[in-house]
Amino acid sequence: MLRKKAQQKGFTIVELLIVIVVIGILAALVLNTFSGVQRRARDTERVTDVNSIATQLEVYYGDNGHYPTLANLQDATPNTGWVDTNLPGIDAQAMIAPNDTPAANANSMTSDATPPADEYGYVPAPANCDNGAGGNCTSFTLYWAKEDDNNASQSKSSLNQ
Repeated sequence: MLRKKAQQKGFTIVELLIVIVVIGILAALVLNTFSGVQRRARDTERVTDVNSIATQLEVYYGDNGHYPTLANLQDATPNTGWVDTNLPGIDAQAMIAPNDTPAANANSMTSDATPPADEYGYVPAPANCDNGAGGNCTSFTLYWAKEDDNNASQSKSSLNQ
């Protein structure tokens, strides 16, 4: 008499390993793509911030006949700082680069022409206009690093350049 084999229930170890490997490959692809999207989003935020800052600096120039010094732009004390008082149209968050966590009453502005991705560089001209006296800065260049391009330095100059 022939006996019927009992039907198997469940999966073999080979089938389970194949499924795990496929899920791992898909997860790696998704994570890699997601990190690229995040870098591009932060770069877009940097461009938007720099354009906003440059626009407000041009408005300031139109009202005052000169650009501010770096020390002016670094005074980000809420409600009473130079930025809030003299650049009322700017969002305070535009002065903070993505991934930066500045100290209280500060922002991401530095004097660096090749800033890291978590800072913005502001270089007014002529070189001696940033000596604290102010009032004679006739142009500026804003710098930022493009994360999606190996932190390549980007710049935006004033209209008076």
